[in-house]
Amino acid sequence: MNVTMKQVEGGVCAAAGFSANGLNCGLNPDRNKNDLALIWSEKECTAAAVYTTNKVKGAPILVTKKHLAATGNKARAVIVNSKNANTCNADGEEKAQMMCDLAAAELGIKADEVIVASTGVIGQKLPIEPIRDHVQELARGLSPQNHGKAANAIMTTDTYAKETAVSFTLDGKTCTVGGMAKGSGMIHPNMATTLNFVTTDVAISSEMIQKALSEIVKVTYNCLSIDGDTSTNDMVSILANGMAENTPVTAEGEDYDTFRQALYQVLMTLTKMLAKDGEGASKMLECTCSGAPDQDTAIIIAKSVIRSPLFKCAMFGEDANWGRILCAIGYADAEFDINKVDVDLASSKGTIAVCRNAAGVDFSEEKAKEILEEDEIYINIDLHQGEASAKAWGCDLTYDYVKINGDYRS
Repeated sequence: MNVTMKQVEGGVCAAAGFSANGLNCGLNPDRNKNDLALIWSEKECTAAAVYTTNKVKGAPILVTKKHLAATGNKARAVIVNSKNANTCNADGEEKAQMMCDLAAAELGIKADEVIVASTGVIGQKLPIEPIRDHVQELARGLSPQNHGKAANAIMTTDTYAKETAVSFTLDGKTCTVGGMAKGSGMIHPNMATTLNFVTTDVAISSEMIQKALSEIVKVTYNCLSIDGDTSTNDMVSILANGMAENTPVTAEGEDYDTFRQALYQVLMTLTKMLAKDGEGASKMLECTCSGAPDQDTAIIIAKSVIRSPLFKCAMFGEDANWGRILCAIGYADAEFDINKVDVDLASSKGTIAVCRNAAGVDFSEEKAKEILEEDEIYINIDLHQGEASAKAWGCDLTYDYVKINGDYRS
């Protein structure tokens, strides 16, 4: 179904009833960079989350899981820090809980109504003192206008803050979904990838919001790969406070589909922002696999191409080496007839066919070079074996990626 979506400003504060703030508490020695953020809802929210599949999980994830289980998937606030992942530390859960306790005391709520997250270096103890000393200032500065400060506070190697929001009509009410994300490296399927915080004023049950989030994550964040490393702290959470006053969405149907489409728009936009800002990246890559027998096959193939280091290097070199695409399609763990596969390369400079029926076709290397000089490249694969399709996102692999990760701890 097609629903009219309007892009709006405000990120995680675009929806009614949400405020945020961010500041530098001293975890990051660069005082021009925020490192602590808070998101707050005027009313209790239905909450949902999806977490990293890494067996090593950051302490904040373990604490957040406990809190949502204790409250029946309800929450009022999110506190998050950057620069330190609070992972693989003996006192990690204690520190994560202390962050929640500190935020709850300032907000006048219970500690288990707080979602907590951290990002940064793994294996270094998190000093709680800077957070303790600045949480009052953080809470007192909560404002719908401070969404940008919060988005800045979760950045690590990101080169810019990532925010988006859309408004739409549901049950005759104007509703909004907004979000912010961070992530530049250690990004690889499957979920989650990066840190992502989403808010909405839609009234929706915990079952339906979890269902929508899990479904949309599968075709957005789970189809994003920067470098093949799945982080320990990855999480996407969503808070829904119901302040739009629509009839609560409690089952599948038209209203659920409308909300789901809005959530897809927000998460897809953030996914593309994350792909474009991959560590050292010079190009955003979007691979579309169509004509697949089913969606899972399309997802597997699109992700296989996006993950290929050889292909990513070719895109950095602006080399139309389409054989690397066929190679990545060929080792994808799915059943299909490779001999029917077509491949095109495209950008704002045009489209060029490079492969038909799994064989090369004559094309202009000059035209291909012109197409690949752009900073957004589209790889279009048609299997000609069904009606399903899917997209995956990533970036090229550059010299700067190695430089960034060679001295990450410094």
